[in-house]
Amino acid sequence: MKKILASLLVGGFIACAAPAFAYQGIDDVAQNYWAQPEIASVVSDSVMTLTGSNFNPEGKMSRVEFVKALLKVLGNDDLEIKTKLKFSDVKKSSEDYAPIARSQQLGLVYGYPDGTFKAGKSMLRDEAQSVISHITMDATVDASILSKYSDAKAVPAWANDVYAKTLSYGIYVNHPNENELRPTDELTRAEAAVLLYRLRQRLDLVKSQYKHVTETVVGTEHLNMVKKAPSHDVTVTNLRNIIKEGNVLEIAFNEQFKSKLHAAGDSVTFTNPEDIKTEEGTVLFPAGSVFYGSVLDIKDPQWFNKNARVYAQINKVVTPNGKTVDLNAKPFYKDYALKEGPWMTAGKVALYTVGGAAVGTGAGVGFSFIPSPDKIGTGIAIGTPVGAGVGLITGLVTPGLNYSAKQGEEVKVILLDDASIAK
Repeated sequence: MKKILASLLVGGFIACAAPAFAYQGIDDVAQNYWAQPEIASVVSDSVMTLTGSNFNPEGKMSRVEFVKALLKVLGNDDLEIKTKLKFSDVKKSSEDYAPIARSQQLGLVYGYPDGTFKAGKSMLRDEAQSVISHITMDATVDASILSKYSDAKAVPAWANDVYAKTLSYGIYVNHPNENELRPTDELTRAEAAVLLYRLRQRLDLVKSQYKHVTETVVGTEHLNMVKKAPSHDVTVTNLRNIIKEGNVLEIAFNEQFKSKLHAAGDSVTFTNPEDIKTEEGTVLFPAGSVFYGSVLDIKDPQWFNKNARVYAQINKVVTPNGKTVDLNAKPFYKDYALKEGPWMTAGKVALYTVGGAAVGTGAGVGFSFIPSPDKIGTGIAIGTPVGAGVGLITGLVTPGLNYSAKQGEEVKVILLDDASIAK
């Protein structure tokens, strides 16, 4: 395991669903082209440009083209230049001077040992991954993750940690063969579009010194999983969705849970069988997300039918595409505790009552044979209510129930703080 000084720019190559619309006016990108949605998005937002009406998806992405597009994604394409450009092959009169100077000032894309930048040279795939890794948050990863790729040995030694991190996050492009990394291949414009699109979805992973983005509120949507929830509001901005404190989510146990087999400190996980989304259609947690929590305390059953109580807290959610969301949520029940419902206790009391009645009836019949056979009816009449009364008292003074939940059993949890989900 190694600590790596950066994370992949695309902190979310991990499938943040790309828009399905087709951008009108791109003649050389078919609707069914593998990167069409991402290309349409980056062109629509002017991150990448067309030549006439063509995108040239299979063309190579030059180093300066990558820099220009990256600056736009980071909101620094108009950054004030305060440093002198040091590359000998970039003239001040060149249209490439400003973007390369901004890149140098921010520390995005480095030059070569001979003091040149080589603006027109094709960007290599491992170079693009390195840049992304450099500008994103630090992470600890295991380089052995590379071993499942058929060309893992082709990854340069200096890029092992870079790829380990990008793979662990799911932030990489390996089309058309998902078992190959092709680290030293030239980056195509289509591949660059996918990388840059994914980066825009995970700007929360980019270190603050590299980005300049103003957050603006788009509107308020509503989450209505539980009508009695204190809040239903979800604030939508250009950067994230914010589920407001007081919203209630319905989630399900990932596996069977029994209070008598657990203790404080144990881990517990939940999932959502279906998308958790607003009434307006914004998906907040895709189906299959995992909610990670821990047991804070367990109160054992007490006499007089006081059921066991399980106090748990959920700390984070990991979506199927690897995105992590911090969460502070507890069960939406009295005292934030999970316990068996009142009907369980009532059922147990009824069981004791019926059992007591049966015993009382039998005893009544038995006693009736002693004095006279014609008093059987009297024995039953006396034995049944007496037995039932004894059963009722027995049921009331027995210990309560342990808490038990089946895999897939749903529970409600309430947010104790706002939950921020980066786009």
